[in-house]
Amino acid sequence: MFDRRNFIQTLLAAAAAPATDASFASTGTSAGFGKLVRDPRQILDLPEGFEYQVVCRRGEEMDDGLLVPGAADGMAAFPGDNGRVILICNHENSPRTPHNGPFGTKLERLDRIARDKVYDFGDGRTPGGGGTTTIVYNPTSQETERKFLSLAGTEVNCAGGPTPWGSWLSCEECFKEVGGASEFFRFVYRNRKHGYVFEVPVAADGPVDPVPLTDMGRFEHEAAAVNPQSGIVYLTEDHVSSLFYRFIPDEPAKLALGGQLQALCIAEKQSFDTRNWRRPDAMKTGEWLDTYWIDLDDVDSVRNDLRLRGADAGAAVFARGEGLCFTGTEFVITATIGGPDQLGQVFVYRPSPREGLPDEQSEPGRLSLLAQATTRSLLRHADNVTMGPWGDLLVCEDTANHCGLVGIRPDGKQYPLADNAYTNSELAGVCFSPDESVMFLNIQDRGLTLAVTGPWLTTNG
Repeated sequence: MFDRRNFIQTLLAAAAAPATDASFASTGTSAGFGKLVRDPRQILDLPEGFEYQVVCRRGEEMDDGLLVPGAADGMAAFPGDNGRVILICNHENSPRTPHNGPFGTKLERLDRIARDKVYDFGDGRTPGGGGTTTIVYNPTSQETERKFLSLAGTEVNCAGGPTPWGSWLSCEECFKEVGGASEFFRFVYRNRKHGYVFEVPVAADGPVDPVPLTDMGRFEHEAAAVNPQSGIVYLTEDHVSSLFYRFIPDEPAKLALGGQLQALCIAEKQSFDTRNWRRPDAMKTGEWLDTYWIDLDDVDSVRNDLRLRGADAGAAVFARGEGLCFTGTEFVITATIGGPDQLGQVFVYRPSPREGLPDEQSEPGRLSLLAQATTRSLLRHADNVTMGPWGDLLVCEDTANHCGLVGIRPDGKQYPLADNAYTNSELAGVCFSPDESVMFLNIQDRGLTLAVTGPWLTTNG
């Protein structure tokens, strides 16, 4: 098994070095798994020896009589019975796009789900079209055996994250109030507030009770990741001046019981701006900065000012925090438009050995800038991120065109692993099956979820 801590340390050393062919920002790339082969089906280009199967498509009828929603985004894979994989997939839809939702363009299927399972019924005219689908996939037969809506009536469910206790945290990337409003030539009715995290158990066999985890804050949520040792949940925020949050639950694994939301600060640098927009070297690559955390109050605010109040109190500011994953020792964070060229940044947060405890500052957590994308780097606008079973970071791009999946080696070299050369859609939801033999990936605008197989564990470059 690869050394995850050594990966971070080696990549930090490469990122801190002057730009050379071995650095993250370099035009030079690793061989990776080889050159990408053009896909005759015009869906996804992959290296030779790799292939994909379509797991599900937007608009297909599911087992519950509803339709597979579009805009598939964050996703995680969990173990099922007899080698099967259970996928829970977010859908980044709003009620103004019913053609992309599960109930049909004219809501003709809305009566196929109990009303109390729909978080926001929208007066029966504009129900929330986001939420999650649960998919049971058989890697042996390469068939999807079951799919159903598991969270209904929420909005703009972008990313999220798996928990070690067997659930998916689905995050709303929006902040919407109760009432009616005109949105993009469509009048939208809302019966509930939006901007929350919802929990979906893997064991659910139908739509869950949609309970917002209000203590985890109301803001434009993006991703979530859990430290299995402490039960603390870390959260990103998709805004140009976002914060990095953590939620300390009153009781680990029971998030609905409440807890304390906090924001990350840099020691001796109040309201530190990590974006490097005004000062290109304000945060240097490879440099470790001690951190501390501040409590946030009124986290269920009606004013959408949580990040502003946090920054005023000293919290560090990030440029659209999006991807977030736990490597086993640290958390990797992507900021989609950070850096002098506004092409993205990758950070690492190393928790304190005393994380969340009263004496935490005796050994504070630390933050470092792993890398910044530039006009010379392969990677642009980093979004969802995970760590591959062979030990490299894998980053989904959300950029202007030809969004790809980019691998980053421990020496900082980058290589293309997949490319959507056929639409301008972002790639999202990258994750691996529990046995690490299948990679799952979403092509958002096309409404496709794919299962990719190949020689993952061969030495690459």
